[in-house]
Amino acid sequence: MQPLVSQRCSRRWALAALVAGSALVGACTTVVQQPAHQRAVIREVPAPLVEVIPALPGPGLHWVPGHWAWREGNWRWIAGHYVASAVPPMPAPYVEMLPPAPSPMHVWVRGHWYWGEHGWVWARGTWVLR
Repeated sequence: MQPLVSQRCSRRWALAALVAGSALVGACTTVVQQPAHQRAVIREVPAPLVEVIPALPGPGLHWVPGHWAWREGNWRWIAGHYVASAVPPMPAPYVEMLPPAPSPMHVWVRGHWYWGEHGWVWARGTWVLR
């Protein structure tokens, strides 16, 4: 049995690792390069939500972590879920060159990865009306 002080220290380290891991997942967004003369409003991908992974419902299933995807004009949380195929880690983000805005009424939605029918799918960044 661990001493109480050691248990508290272990919990703090576990919490710190969880926060650091969440920050890394949140960093899995697009890097946008824009010309210095262009000032664009960018719709950032929100920070990931913390999920509790439920017990494995059956053999041969793999966990797809929850993630944000642009749907119907806003960021929507896609909850984590089990699938029958292997789930590789989310790939590194692409560097996107920000094209000129179609109008001052447009905002840039960053490109992002989402889980599709056959694995991770890249959704390119795009301009949308505010």
